[in-house]
Amino acid sequence: MENRKHHGVRGQGPKRKFHKPAPKANPEDYVFGNQSVLELLRSEKDVEKVLVHKDSNHEEIETLARKRKVFIQRVPSERLNRITGKNHQGVIAFVSAVNYAMLSNVVADAFEKGKTPLILILDRITDVRNFGAISRTAEACGADAIVIPTRGAAQINSDAMKTSSGALSFIPVCKENDLTVAVDGLQNSGFRVIGCTEKTSDIYSNHDLTGPIAIVMGSEEDGISDSLIRKCDMLGQMPMLGQVGSLNVSVAAGVMLYEVIRQRG
Repeated sequence: MENRKHHGVRGQGPKRKFHKPAPKANPEDYVFGNQSVLELLRSEKDVEKVLVHKDSNHEEIETLARKRKVFIQRVPSERLNRITGKNHQGVIAFVSAVNYAMLSNVVADAFEKGKTPLILILDRITDVRNFGAISRTAEACGADAIVIPTRGAAQINSDAMKTSSGALSFIPVCKENDLTVAVDGLQNSGFRVIGCTEKTSDIYSNHDLTGPIAIVMGSEEDGISDSLIRKCDMLGQMPMLGQVGSLNVSVAAGVMLYEVIRQRG
C-alpha cells in the first residue's frame, strides 16, 4: 500500500492521518533482561534506546545508559510484552544497526578532502522505511552524513538497513541531542542551511545550493519544528500542481538532493 505520510510541504486542503500498528521488532534488534542489557551497555556497540518498566528500579542500567547518552524511556508492561513474550525483567535495549559518527569529525574530514560538503538533517522522521529510503538516496547522491535527533527519530534497525539496500553501511549517521545546536555548528563552519517546508513562498530551486549545504527535512506529521525553521538560512517549497497536497518525505528528500547535484554540475 502506498505510504502517504507528509514531508512538510503540503497544500491547503484538510490533513488526513493514516494510522497503522507499529511494526513488531525483530529479535536481532534488541536484547532483554538485566544482565544482557548491562553487557550491551558495557560493550562498544551503539544502543538506540532503553525501555524500562515505569515502576521498576534498574539504577545501574539507567546510570550506565545516561553516561553513554542513550535515551531512556519508561513504559508500561504492555509495551514490553508486545516486544517479547519472554522474561524481560522489566528492561529491553535496542541495538543500533550502525555505529554513529561525530558530526564535527565528518565535516572536518570532508573539508580536508577538498569536498564541498552536503549534510542531510532529518527532523523527527519516524517511519523506518522512509528513513531507509532516504538513506539510500543520500548515499547515492554523495551526501557526507545524515543527522538525526536523539529523541523522536526512526530506529536504525535491520528493517532500516534492508530498506536502504545497504547504504547505511556507507553513509555516516550522526545523532544529536539538539538539532538547533547542530545547525549552529554547521553554520559556524561555513554551511548554509535550507529547510524544505510549505511555510514560505520561495521555490527550493531558486536558491544557490552550490556551496557547503545542509538540507533539513521535517517530520511526516507536522514538518520542520518552528525552532529549527528559525535557524535556517533559507526556506524552499515544492510546487504542487496536481490534486494531491503532499509528497512522501523520501521522495521530497530525493528532489532536494538531486537539485544540489544539478546546481553543482
